Amino acid sequence: MRLTRPMLALTGAAAVLVLAGCGSGDTKAEDAVPTTATGSLESLAAEVKCSPDIQTDADELRQAICKNKAGRFILATFATDRGQREWINDAKDYGGYYLVGRKWVAVGDDGVVKALRKKLGGDVEIGTNHKAHGSHDS
Repeated sequence: MRLTRPMLALTGAAAVLVLAGCGSGDTKAEDAVPTTATGSLESLAAEVKCSPDIQTDADELRQAICKNKAGRFILATFATDRGQREWINDAKDYGGYYLVGRKWVAVGDDGVVKALRKKLGGDVEIGTNHKAHGSHDS
């Protein structure tokens, strides 16, 4: 199955809306962050002790819903760095917290992302804070 860019964005946006919603807050630097993990979706899931429920299994994107003692999150792996960056850029419009590694991303609430970072390393990115925007009627 080949996913087009709009399909990838829609998949990412839906995942973010389901798990992260519109969030706000700030992230603090973690004291001890391990070297950023690499590997398959299954190996990353094993690192954080979750059994991935695969939602998308395509050449460009593999995406699963995971749950561990920290909470629920989306874990996605990408075939290319460019595909990953496009997915993140599109998904960040929906808010949420993103833990970003090389060709993978985990999406969840602030606490979950901080807990995952202690195991997987990576960099935290924060989506758009929609609470700062007023509602607009068309």
